[in-house]
Amino acid sequence: MGILAGIAWTALAVGIAAAVALSALRVSDQRHAETVWKALWVEAKQDAAEFDPAIVDGLPEPARRFFLYTIGEGVPLRTVAEIEMEGEIGLGDRFDPRYLAMRGHQVIAPPHGFVWKLEAGSGMMSMAGSDGFAGSRSWVRFWLLKFLPVVRKGGNPDHVRSAFGRVVAESVFFAPAALLPGKGVEWEAVSPDTARATVIYRDMVPSVAVSVDEEGRPHTVVIPRWSSANFEKSYRVQPFGGRLSEFRSFEGYMLPTRIEGGNFIGTPDYFPFYRAHVLSIRFTEES
Repeated sequence: MGILAGIAWTALAVGIAAAVALSALRVSDQRHAETVWKALWVEAKQDAAEFDPAIVDGLPEPARRFFLYTIGEGVPLRTVAEIEMEGEIGLGDRFDPRYLAMRGHQVIAPPHGFVWKLEAGSGMMSMAGSDGFAGSRSWVRFWLLKFLPVVRKGGNPDHVRSAFGRVVAESVFFAPAALLPGKGVEWEAVSPDTARATVIYRDMVPSVAVSVDEEGRPHTVVIPRWSSANFEKSYRVQPFGGRLSEFRSFEGYMLPTRIEGGNFIGTPDYFPFYRAHVLSIRFTEES
């Protein structure tokens, strides 16, 4: 009986130690995400010039229409946005999407970084965590039932490069002023309705193609992204992007409130694992 009691007490002690360690790790994850979140808002505290349509006169016609539609004349050129959203996130593939309801809260400050905090699912499939990039670091950290770490990625140049691709793509969605010409951004024509922006940041040079309608409303965004989201799980360049609709005005910016996105856009393998309804966008930090 004494031996069995000793084993039981040892197992209990090990279990308590593991629980404490996991709790500390989760708190560390949350603090890191909050620290990066606050640092990105520093970008918003700079004095912002106002949008003058003459800035885009020399751009390819689709790019010019894009900016004239998305940014109102005289609107402060804000490059940091905070977004609240709800929708679905798919954990499967196009044959078996396994969508979970999700709610997200994000800050994006192109080209410096982003933090996306997510809660998804319910019951035994309840997940929470964050996805982010800043400087030379990136991460994906998600927890099942707020207790078990189920995804922990990042910490290498491949992942940083992939995460920066998301920053560039989502600049079109949420922070178009960050893509105005100059400061490491160059535009070129692709077709009468599509223009491509190349963003130069540190040693990364991704490009994003934006397709617009006659008014300049963007409807499709495609980026050749460095990604391991493929069958081989190996990093390579592959199409990533989204489709935008249901635009609303947010502080003078016309931005989409319906967004779907995923890997292999424009091919038969496209799987829109991200389907979001934007609830709010703001360009000044809450006091």
